[in-house]
Amino acid sequence: MNVSYRWLQALAPDLEGTPESLAERLTDLGYPVESMHRLSEGLDGIVVARVLEVHPHPNADRLRVCQVETGAGTVQVVCGAPNVKAGGWYPLAPVGSTLPGGMEIRKARLRGEASEGMLCSEVELGLGRGKDGLMELHLDPTEAGAAVGAPLVAALGLDDVRLEVEVTSNRPDLLSHRGIARELAVRGEASLVDPPLPPYSSDSGLPGGGGGGGAELGAGLGLGLEVGLGLEVDAEGVARAVSSEPGQVPEASGAGITLRVEDTGRCPRYLGLVIRGIQVGPSPAWLQARLRAVGARPINNVVDATNYVLLETGQPLHAFDLDRLGGAQVVVRRARSGETLRTLDGVDRPLDPEMLAICDADEPVALAGVMGGEASEVTSGTTDLFLECALFTPGPIRATRKAVGLSTDASYRFERGVDPDGLMAALLRCARVILATAGGSPEGPILDVGTDSGAASARPAGGTRDLTLRLRRIQQVLGLPFSAEATTELLTPLGFGVEPASDDALRVRVPGWRSWDVTREVDLIEEVARRHGYDRFPDTLAPYRPGSVPDHPLFALEDQLRSFLSGQGFLEAQTPAFAPEGEGDVEVMNPVSAEERWLRGALLPALLRRVEYNLARGNRDVRLHEVGTVFFPPSEPGALPREETHLAVVLHGNRAPGHWTGEAAPVDLWEVKGLLDALCLTAWPGTALRPASEVGSPEGDGFSLFVPETALAVPGPASAATPAVGWAGRVDPARLDLPPWAGAVWAIELSLPALPHSRPIPRHRALPTHPGVERDLALLVPDSVEAGNVVGVAETRGGMHLREVEVFDVYVGPGVDPGMRSVAIRLRFRADGRSLTDGEVDKAIAQVTRALEEEIGVRIRGG
Repeated sequence: MNVSYRWLQALAPDLEGTPESLAERLTDLGYPVESMHRLSEGLDGIVVARVLEVHPHPNADRLRVCQVETGAGTVQVVCGAPNVKAGGWYPLAPVGSTLPGGMEIRKARLRGEASEGMLCSEVELGLGRGKDGLMELHLDPTEAGAAVGAPLVAALGLDDVRLEVEVTSNRPDLLSHRGIARELAVRGEASLVDPPLPPYSSDSGLPGGGGGGGAELGAGLGLGLEVGLGLEVDAEGVARAVSSEPGQVPEASGAGITLRVEDTGRCPRYLGLVIRGIQVGPSPAWLQARLRAVGARPINNVVDATNYVLLETGQPLHAFDLDRLGGAQVVVRRARSGETLRTLDGVDRPLDPEMLAICDADEPVALAGVMGGEASEVTSGTTDLFLECALFTPGPIRATRKAVGLSTDASYRFERGVDPDGLMAALLRCARVILATAGGSPEGPILDVGTDSGAASARPAGGTRDLTLRLRRIQQVLGLPFSAEATTELLTPLGFGVEPASDDALRVRVPGWRSWDVTREVDLIEEVARRHGYDRFPDTLAPYRPGSVPDHPLFALEDQLRSFLSGQGFLEAQTPAFAPEGEGDVEVMNPVSAEERWLRGALLPALLRRVEYNLARGNRDVRLHEVGTVFFPPSEPGALPREETHLAVVLHGNRAPGHWTGEAAPVDLWEVKGLLDALCLTAWPGTALRPASEVGSPEGDGFSLFVPETALAVPGPASAATPAVGWAGRVDPARLDLPPWAGAVWAIELSLPALPHSRPIPRHRALPTHPGVERDLALLVPDSVEAGNVVGVAETRGGMHLREVEVFDVYVGPGVDPGMRSVAIRLRFRADGRSLTDGEVDKAIAQVTRALEEEIGVRIRGG
């Protein structure tokens, strides 16, 4: 949000502090100022000039030779802008001055003609993005500083500072100067005023005529109107039509126009006012200065008035050319299939029934809450206006903006929520600005159409505006006691109405501009803390009551896996859930970008891109992990996509950091298998790894990433949706974009159980006081039998005193028959409280060897 320092001062006369100190205060309140820009910077030498004569250049078709009055005499300037004309007023950079971009102006000859200075455009002065040539100055000769030779800074009111404030999405009230001023003013809301508007004058440089511009609004509001559904007319000249039951369509007529709202769910309230006899032209200098101060480009006095009120109050408005509204009707309805609208940017946009449109009797004339239509825009020939001020429900405006790919200042505010109680004030303020700058007279009544619940139907909390704030709850949350008086002093400047509810509670009335984000007691407590000052809370930890609800088992499992992997030297990564085409099967309805319009079906593709990024920059030994959600298509039509929590791990480089004692070995399949074993022991206890080819192809993009000969799988339980819950192996080099020196990249992706197995409570067991017994067996094992099967049979048949079985040697070569291999295992026995006898151990060994031979064909080597 761009904010003008001078504008803030005009809204809050008691505002104290320099731009720098205000920026610091905003930061303390939670809204940091990202940058500050002095508008006068680089414009010190630029003056106001008037072109007296314009002649064609004798040696160049596109250049003109101008005689320019500078206040200190007349100079000749060669200019190529198409809009230069005799009698026009423009900024002039004299010889010796320097433009904001650093270009120094020197006397020169252009195609043989002398040029002493440069007539400037908005772009060259850093004051806008105008592409129509020179910056035309429309100055009121009666205003101070509006004279030939005057400094441009004084003439345009550029003695100002622009602050760029970072506003969070839950604070739409800060998308206005009034909202920012409320936060900074000494007395808050009570300090704010409407800056006075100069009266309309036909001598101000605007086109003449348009009498009655200085009249009060109420003087022109007649009460002649047609009575419609639920229509009421009050003494202020406002015709209200409301619907109290579903299906009713409120309608009001007056001033020669009929207003009807057919979709009150998406437009709870719509106000309209007719102004006749205006004169469209350039805005006066004060209005242009306000807009330029925040980086907006002046267009004409009517459009500038609506933009001025938007920036001042945060309420978007739109002005229609009344004579171009067919049938003298304004209808707020859903668009119909096949309808199109050419918006103000000149683009023909197809509409659909999910979009809300502002229509005349025949067709759409504006896209509600987003942009007006070209067919009804205000032009230099407009004399009569229909001024719109509406409340639109945020969700549909957001969907429309995404569907048409068009974000505007209006849609940005409507998506977040405008002040539902401020519509009438904004409409009257805009009408006054139009009368002060374009003349004309209002013709009553003001049309006010909507639902009987009005703004409440658009708010997220069902219209709740009264909240109870308990003082003891403030202390529980913030750790400091706040009295009722102190709490009232903190909340009242923000516009909250506070009154006692009981000895320990306050009743707080939430103002309309905060009704979108303050919906709970804790939101009020946050405001108390923010206004008190976060830096004023003590650093000491106050007593608190810990929660008694245990963590979800899945969250506990995730923390355990993160801790384990961090201990193994892995860094945690976080990649977006949005993926390009081919990496997911669930398409997003409203994607953030066209390139990433799918939800990921696996974590590894994005994580491997992080590996590529690091290796491309010379970072070796990459070890990353991520815990995140992946998405699969719904199991049945109409259902939501299926979600799973996955763990992904990538490894590249050496197994250990480099050391002067020798070069470390690179990561290999055995390390990956050991890591996957350890992860499965935590996430899927009781599972045994298998070659991937024996399990089958997984869902998603898992198996295809790996070199088949190295791929491992974690078989899933019978209840699992896929045959495997985990995959690992060496990533296929063809799937990666790596530098030539890069070696193998290894990866793991593991699905985590939705309800992890509850881990047994650890129980104390005394350390052994008697020695154990170890026996080694050399076994001849067929190649078709895995070593893990040998260990499993030994553990099963070894008896109650067998504590551990491990493989410590494998041999293939002379002395071992083809198709066989020698596997050495070590068995450890121990009894609690006594020493084992040789006979007991021999009996257990005999049971193991007999079971090995009978069950899997393994016999003692040499036996």
